[in-house]
Amino acid sequence: MSSALDRIRVGSAPDSWGVWFPDDPRQVPWERFLDEVAEAGYAWIELGPYGYLPTDPSRLADEVARRGLRVSAGTVFCGLHRGPAAWDEAWEQVRRVAALARAVDARHLVVIPSFWRDDRTAEILEPPELTARQWTHLARGMERLGREVRDAYGLEVVVHPHADTHIDTEEHVTRFLDATDPGLVGLCLDTGHYAYCGGDSVELIETYGERLGYLHLKQVDPEILAGIRAEGVPFGPAVARGVMCEPPSGVPDLGPVLTAAQGLGIDLFAIVEQDMYPCDPEAPLPIAVRTRRFLRSCGA
Repeated sequence: MSSALDRIRVGSAPDSWGVWFPDDPRQVPWERFLDEVAEAGYAWIELGPYGYLPTDPSRLADEVARRGLRVSAGTVFCGLHRGPAAWDEAWEQVRRVAALARAVDARHLVVIPSFWRDDRTAEILEPPELTARQWTHLARGMERLGREVRDAYGLEVVVHPHADTHIDTEEHVTRFLDATDPGLVGLCLDTGHYAYCGGDSVELIETYGERLGYLHLKQVDPEILAGIRAEGVPFGPAVARGVMCEPPSGVPDLGPVLTAAQGLGIDLFAIVEQDMYPCDPEAPLPIAVRTRRFLRSCGA
């Protein structure tokens, strides 16, 4: 048992209930997600894909509040490495999500770079490496996004390194952080995605702690990951194989990650995300209960 991690606010997300899309018959209904995430003992949630939870702010606020829940963030994907021409499409999505997040008192917008290969079919959509010009577009675009989201909605943009995107490995993550203004762009460190791509979360927190604005707690099964790497399997099928596993059975060890984050001396959300799309609708709640119990044993 570690000492209390009193700067860490733990939550969960629709992702941990197998939700990847606004509407999909294989996903649990949103009412069930809200009921079960509260039953599992979490106080904070993310919005998940826009349109999964109610998008009417008053209804969403009521549904969340009557279950004793609060919203920490919304999430968007965008391809700002494509340059100014990509801005309008990105902003249209950002505007909807940020407005809803702000309306329910969230403080963060998690921004995930677009995929370079299709996460289900493995179709190559773009080269996996950006050109120098594209890196510049990505950095300047994210800074613009951070500024405009803050000014218009009062939210902090935190960029989420993600498998099969251009911000994934340690090399790419540190290049992105070094190229962007800390006052405009924070880091959402997803421990599972970073391990999936070969990174060390504790080392990243110790090196770039001033950039950390948000955490996603996730673990990877190293044996399944080894097979996926050997076969070049894209992220979607990898998840279907169970590459993201229930804590504490995978890597990284979340105790040291939480301790390193606590050591920064700032308030942080730590949102559990165990990718499980698609999954048996009976599976998420027992896993969520066990995961919450495990995190309490870590002091969170």
